[in-house]
Amino acid sequence: MAKEQDKEFLEFLIKSLVDHPDEVKIDRKVDEMGVLLSLTVNPEDMGQVIGKAGSTARAIRNLVRIVGLKNHARVNLKIEEPVGGRSVRPMRDSRPEPEPKGDLDDLNL
Repeated sequence: MAKEQDKEFLEFLIKSLVDHPDEVKIDRKVDEMGVLLSLTVNPEDMGQVIGKAGSTARAIRNLVRIVGLKNHARVNLKIEEPVGGRSVRPMRDSRPEPEPKGDLDDLNL
């Protein structure tokens, strides 16, 4: 039981954040590299788990690592992408493009 404190802590934390706590699933795998916790939540809850610019996810990862250190284990968190999640959007220049002017029509070429 003491070995799975990291999973129990993560489950409590995530269920407290999301709107669909019954859909929170955590898979725990142990290997020579340490402990890997894979988190799956309802796609509608992804924004709450990740947070603005990933700040919430980063904080959750730090807390889970601290719990792992207390139990002498290296713990990592993987947040599973929901099926049909957002595709990667191409980067855009944030400046608006200027509207073309009709100056070329006045040249009479």
